[in-house]
Amino acid sequence: MTTHSPYTLHGAGLGLRRALIGPLCEQKPGQIDFMEVAPENWIKLGGRYGKQLRAMTEAYPFVTHGLSLSLGGPERIDVELVKSIKHFLDQHGIEVYTEHLSYCSDDGHLYDLMPIPFTSEAVDHVVKRIHQVQDILERPLGIENVSYYAAPGQELSEIEFLNAVLEAADCGLLLDVNNIYVNSVNHRYEAAEFMRQLPGERIQYIHVAGHYNEADDLIVDTHGADVIDPVWQLLDQAYRLFGVKPTLLERDFNIPSLAELLGEVDTIHDIQSRHRLVNGKTA
Repeated sequence: MTTHSPYTLHGAGLGLRRALIGPLCEQKPGQIDFMEVAPENWIKLGGRYGKQLRAMTEAYPFVTHGLSLSLGGPERIDVELVKSIKHFLDQHGIEVYTEHLSYCSDDGHLYDLMPIPFTSEAVDHVVKRIHQVQDILERPLGIENVSYYAAPGQELSEIEFLNAVLEAADCGLLLDVNNIYVNSVNHRYEAAEFMRQLPGERIQYIHVAGHYNEADDLIVDTHGADVIDPVWQLLDQAYRLFGVKPTLLERDFNIPSLAELLGEVDTIHDIQSRHRLVNGKTA
């Protein structure tokens, strides 16, 4: 099996958003160990933002997390987009690229991440597309477990589908613990038990984020709020199961001050430090 851990990554990271780039360029906070961008949002940017991004990629290790590949979609992979992403990665010296295990196009962009049917046929379809993308990128493609609100045409469980794709594609996993929490509430399963069935050796890094409680039994994955205690506890459980992994905070809107975000980054460091004290390991 291919090794999927990006050993240059460690510690706690923050997703880079345009609203944050000015303060981050000025302060370059020491508690941020790495950063993440969606390449589609930065590929064609020049001018001030382009210069600021270059300054950040020279100051911090970066990973990328895509939004638009539509790995499970019915349309052909957008080869020109993948080539543009490869150029962006090469330009900034970035090796880690991940995408959502979902689809977002059907005769045009759907502007949302839609669930892939949990079927064996869908596994084969997605795996072929992952291999196609990797061949163009000339680097591995990791996939992220996603939140979903319906499971049309389901033949496999969520964990069976995810593990089948990971095994058949021999690819890495971007583990989103908030998505596991959201799905566990919405689909009424035990989050810790789901996580215990994951192949920990495939985890590249971890996402934590906030969400919105629509109702007692319905949570919407928004990335627009603070991380709540049950998600922090699930992160702690992930470290117990798999060891300390590089972990990144996502915040996409309702973005607070940089100081508040750094407080959540510090929480990641605190949880990691507790596990390092127990295990004597670094990540």
